[in-house]
Amino acid sequence: MEHELPARIRHLREVAEAVTRDVIAPEAERVDREAAWPERSLLALGDAGLLGLTVPRNAGGEGEGLTGLVAVTEAIGHGCASSALCYAMHCVGAAVIAAKATPSQRGRYLEPIAAGRHLTTLSLSESGVGSNVYLSETSLRREGGDFVVDGTKQFVTNGGHADSYVVSTMSSGADAELGDFSCLVVDADAPGVSWMEPWQGMGMRGNSSRGLRLDGARVPIQNLLGEDGDQVWYVFDIVVPFFLTAMAATYLAVARSALELTVHHVRERRFSHTGEALADAPVLQDTVAGMWARVEKTRRLVYHAARLGDAGDADALPAILMSKADVAETVVSVTNDAMTLCGGAAYRENAELARLLRDARASHVMAPTTHTLRQWAARSILGRPLL
Repeated sequence: MEHELPARIRHLREVAEAVTRDVIAPEAERVDREAAWPERSLLALGDAGLLGLTVPRNAGGEGEGLTGLVAVTEAIGHGCASSALCYAMHCVGAAVIAAKATPSQRGRYLEPIAAGRHLTTLSLSESGVGSNVYLSETSLRREGGDFVVDGTKQFVTNGGHADSYVVSTMSSGADAELGDFSCLVVDADAPGVSWMEPWQGMGMRGNSSRGLRLDGARVPIQNLLGEDGDQVWYVFDIVVPFFLTAMAATYLAVARSALELTVHHVRERRFSHTGEALADAPVLQDTVAGMWARVEKTRRLVYHAARLGDAGDADALPAILMSKADVAETVVSVTNDAMTLCGGAAYRENAELARLLRDARASHVMAPTTHTLRQWAARSILGRPLL
């Protein structure tokens, strides 16, 4: 499939593969074991010029869209899923900033991001609204030259490590209702910003997915993205395509890694009492073929959906929604099959396949959930309102 990518994206993918081989993959076991945020990975990606992947070229970035995001994130995820997730959420945050960046925001955020000096991330989730990420109960009010923000965000990837956070809030209008959506960039050192306890997950243990408290946080009015209350457009025009594509690429990499480990194990393993190779057992051949087909089908859907999104195709939204849903089904089933075929060697604590299995399960949990994605896709296909 790589030969179908534009030369520019192939080059960026090759850069990501080199960083993954030299820095990211060797850190993966430690990141998982210690639930450590992958600082070295992010620094190496910045040094390689990849933090500006979704930043426009006129701000010094690579100007890539969904296809570039898939290709680079998948390459990183092949070495460490937590690192891929942290990188991907940075790229999503950068894309959201870039969508309506003012000249001031371009100079303050996009240009440093492109230069590898600034890490950002997306901060939408709240416990009260569940997977309805287009809703926010975080309040926003104007006070002089600032916005004052109150609320609590959950599952903020790169939490406590990023330089800025793209935060969703209600509109500041007096008649604002739930669903009147604003987005603004909150700097890490803004007054009133604090962090909840570090997250200890079963999988994706290095993504520092923490709760963010905004207790009268003061944010300059100039940090508002677009117009106050108009950001519902962000959900399905920017946030959903970039966020779901990033997630799909991350979990696609997990599925491919599990398949590769399984193929290697089955090829190399023999029964000592007969000398028979596992690779010659028909039942195992049947399982491996099914795993390969699922991964290949899903991979093609993910890349196809990204291309549709970059082209502005009318079918892009349901394709993107279903690509993430399909990845979730595939990565869980493939890692389960991998554990079965690789047996006790895979079941050791901190074994690579055990880590992939734990990482894979998060694919169904991260909002929007698989059921929500299927509902949105069906509404889009049937011409019904999405919300």
